[in-house]
Amino acid sequence: MGYNEKYVCIDIGGTAIKYGLITEKGVLTSRGERDTESTKGGPSILRKAVEIAEEYCRTEEVSGICISTAGMVDTGKGEIFWAAPLIPDYAGINFKKTLEERFHIPCEVENDVNCAGLAEYVSGAARGSRVSLMLTVGTGIGGSILIDGKVFRGFSGSACEVGYMHMLGSDFQTLGAASTLTRKVARWKKEQDGRWDGHRIFEEAKKGDALCIRAIDEMCDVLGLGIANICYVVNPEVVVLGGGVMAQEEFLKERIERAVENYLIPGIASRTRIAFAEHRNDAGMLGAFYHFCQCRGNR
Repeated sequence: MGYNEKYVCIDIGGTAIKYGLITEKGVLTSRGERDTESTKGGPSILRKAVEIAEEYCRTEEVSGICISTAGMVDTGKGEIFWAAPLIPDYAGINFKKTLEERFHIPCEVENDVNCAGLAEYVSGAARGSRVSLMLTVGTGIGGSILIDGKVFRGFSGSACEVGYMHMLGSDFQTLGAASTLTRKVARWKKEQDGRWDGHRIFEEAKKGDALCIRAIDEMCDVLGLGIANICYVVNPEVVVLGGGVMAQEEFLKERIERAVENYLIPGIASRTRIAFAEHRNDAGMLGAFYHFCQCRGNR
């Protein structure tokens, strides 16, 4: 990677596609966002990625394209090999082949939670750690493990899909995701889901609303149990929590720490740090760039 090179970063989520231009020093110089329109399916998302790259390539000298995306990714091929029903026809979409053939510049693709974990390791809350666990809590729960700065992928590239982990007669993300929090409060309040979102629930909890506080405490307890179960296997130095709901660090930190301590034996709990993500909305784009650098042998 040379001096003054620029890279297009695209972060594809279930709701929004965030994108920007980043320098070779990892500085985002522009940002944009558009709706994913995930129900239109994988081919539509691929077209959006092509359009975004095309817009930048029209006015900038672009040296590469870095993609962070939902779904399980074959990083060698740059292809989605499995995706939840939220994005129909996403499996089989090959960003790397399509974009490299179209623009004649390198493209690298990585799972979005792996990108978030990598971003936090390189320049965020997990920097300097030997073993880190990243959890993103949103519509579902995603996870990634980094060992000495490298994403641990497992045998077939699907390591740390912790949202599917069986717990309490259900699974981790069904019980502990932010989407469950909003549905639970709406049900308890006997109101429609649309009247409650995470922001409103936390605002009401801060004012002393007993039902909102109870729902948050139950979410934290589930997160504590899930984190503890993973820690017994992985033994991370730091657990980094990200996703929209984790912006409420001030309200959540002590609750989650107490829950983790409740389920972990002291010998492990005392050596496991809970941290909150520093990069927030930029994590996917930054992580996609760091992944690109690793693939090119520069980091």
